[in-house]
Amino acid sequence: MYFKRGKFRVHISPLLSITAIVLVSILLWNLSGYTFCHQESRLCACHKCLTDSDPWFNDIISESPKPLMSQKHKPSEEDFNWWKTITPIADVEEPRPDRCRRCAVVGNSGNLRGSQYGPLIDFHDIVIRVNRGRTKGFERDVGTKTTHRVMYPESSTRLDNKTHLLFFPFKTPDFLWLLKSLIPGENGAPNSNKIANKDLVSILHPAFMKYVHDVWLRKKAAYPSTGFLAVVLSLLMCDEVNVFGFGADSEGNWSHYFEILKNKRLKTGGHPGEEEYKMIVKLHMKKKIVFFKGW
Repeated sequence: MYFKRGKFRVHISPLLSITAIVLVSILLWNLSGYTFCHQESRLCACHKCLTDSDPWFNDIISESPKPLMSQKHKPSEEDFNWWKTITPIADVEEPRPDRCRRCAVVGNSGNLRGSQYGPLIDFHDIVIRVNRGRTKGFERDVGTKTTHRVMYPESSTRLDNKTHLLFFPFKTPDFLWLLKSLIPGENGAPNSNKIANKDLVSILHPAFMKYVHDVWLRKKAAYPSTGFLAVVLSLLMCDEVNVFGFGADSEGNWSHYFEILKNKRLKTGGHPGEEEYKMIVKLHMKKKIVFFKGW
């Protein structure tokens, strides 16, 4: 095709053809990119979700039962039905495509002393602390923020009205303790034993404990530690997970950053400490978590 104007005679057919090819190529590239990006549905809005492209991790996480007792996911054991009368029991909030929820799981290892991780820990949306892990006096190394605290009776500490209690029962009397810690006092008086806000209590399901012991720790030792249970729980609660304050000292003992260890023969108690540490390192190597080892 030719276009003539005055003294100029221009052949425009190749120019139009090249332009059309470029436009179609751009369109196809965009469409192919859209298709590629949406082949795998995303469970979160993070740059990299925990469930992205790792068969090993997806297989092991898919075996998990619902980790918390709730009205939606009722326990099968009739003996546990009375739990529902204690409090409205919360469930794990599922991932959403429009949200990236970043969590810090803070253990109590002595390697946190001098770490100066405090500001980094407080930066997270959710900060899960374990048992009696203190913040006062240790703010520079462990931060100040606590949104969730993992506890059982022997390791309990009073929580403020906004902190979620993640209750890990290891024996039947633990439930009786929880009941006494939540019910009102006589004649409506304040309960001097109150430990937490009754509307912010979640109870770890026994089936989840067994799953962690059997699948993650290959039935090593008697039962998992509260800290390792919290790490696995965080993989279901959160979209990104960073782990702090785990690991034994140079003598193989689980020492605490907030106290001097007196029992040098403690080691890791009845827990498979070495197996738990290896699994945390494995998750770090597979880039499912970031493990901050301290100093």
